[in-house]
Amino acid sequence: MRNRRPLFAGNWKMHKTPEQTRAYVGDFVGPAAELIAQADIALLAPFVDLEALRAALGTSSIGFGAQDCFWEPEGAYTGAVSAAMLKALGCQYCIVGHSERRQYFAETDETVALKVSALLERDITPIVCVGESFEEHQTGQTHERVSAQVNAALGHLSDAERSMLVLAYEPIWAIGTGLCDDPQSANATIEHIRHTAGGLSEARVLYGGSMKSLNAASLCAQPHIDGGLVGSASLQPAEFLQLIGNALQVFDAR
Repeated sequence: MRNRRPLFAGNWKMHKTPEQTRAYVGDFVGPAAELIAQADIALLAPFVDLEALRAALGTSSIGFGAQDCFWEPEGAYTGAVSAAMLKALGCQYCIVGHSERRQYFAETDETVALKVSALLERDITPIVCVGESFEEHQTGQTHERVSAQVNAALGHLSDAERSMLVLAYEPIWAIGTGLCDDPQSANATIEHIRHTAGGLSEARVLYGGSMKSLNAASLCAQPHIDGGLVGSASLQPAEFLQLIGNALQVFDAR
């Protein structure tokens, strides 16, 4: 029943120097080789690490990308990095709309929409994050909230364009807290997301929010969860490899 290839994307957030990046890849690439046959793997690094990451990965089929971008191709935008620049480095993925970008850097659904279009124009796959706060979760507003985010960020796209995206459902209250959504609850929310707009039934939708090696299998056993956008558990090569390996054991049984 599955046509969607699993994807595990490691979001390093504000961690690792170029030297640490090279050391990580040295420990990661060899053991990851057997996992790549069954899933796509991507490492999403700070801007300062992208060149080192590209060089260290070499001919590996592990993907890489950035954690944000700006929507204009160039101009007087001090501190910004464009999709065109990311493409020139060889990036295949870029996260947009992460809750930390929304919280600390004034990201909005409208700017997410602009960034998504800029990335698609450069043939970079956006990983679009949506998710609800703890209060919204507690008051039963999860589906309403994520639907609003999806429609605002992706409503201007065609069904074909939406099918090429990656979405990440990341309940804000589970990010970096050690709390994890119940697998059945996460699956129900992701199923709801798939019905929010055309093309999303074919798109890959990941779960993010305290996914680790101990819970990856139970989450990925759910039929609508296509992998993970993994934060802290991706910072150590051994833990990220174990997480992916545990998750992949359940995919064939789905």
